[in-house]
Amino acid sequence: MTPPGLHPAFLAHPVRRVIWDWNGTLFDDAWLCVDVMNELLAEHGLPALTLARYQEVFDFPVVDYYRRLGFDFTRTSFEKLGTTFIQRYEARKTSCHLHAGARDLLRALQQRGIPQVLLSAYQQHTLDELVAHFELASFFEAVLGHPDHYASGKAERAAHWAAQTQEDPATFLFIGDTVHDAAVAQEIGAQCLLVDGGNQNHQRLAASGLPLFASLQAAGQALIRPHA
Repeated sequence: MTPPGLHPAFLAHPVRRVIWDWNGTLFDDAWLCVDVMNELLAEHGLPALTLARYQEVFDFPVVDYYRRLGFDFTRTSFEKLGTTFIQRYEARKTSCHLHAGARDLLRALQQRGIPQVLLSAYQQHTLDELVAHFELASFFEAVLGHPDHYASGKAERAAHWAAQTQEDPATFLFIGDTVHDAAVAQEIGAQCLLVDGGNQNHQRLAASGLPLFASLQAAGQALIRPHA
């Protein structure tokens, strides 16, 4: 039986598992992505990003995002650019924090017996490091990262994991901050809700037609009724 408070009206099915995105959803790092990218843009004589512009153009696969910013891969390869970006990002990653309400929502779902999985395009070993840094490992039954740092997407990883559960994916809830998260959820047949304040702006997320919340705290309040 599904615990009370986990079948809100905006979802078609009761929630029996939650799949979390990491960057931008639980982990508040969009500002750092802008800072590091602006260093690269300046070094290549390209216009700087604002956070608003970043949220307007960022997408998966990340190689297309680099093209939109004007990088010329005939002069500097995407692999070199991506490696430089991730090295600088990694050096500063612990200056970022979890989004407000993240730990409380993870704990509330755990207390209601809802298994949780972390699924990210972030490289596996660095994802594991940050999960350990924030002491979050106990909340997740699996932490699923990417084999490299080029952030090509996560649909295949999600589909493989979902098949292994041998459960109805319609009872899974994917919580993310990008339209890519919505596409991954659709591909595996999961429900999805999106949150503002991450890697893409409100207009792009709202166009998906999915439940959209102003913050992770607001999403948590909608999922977990205070009296449940």
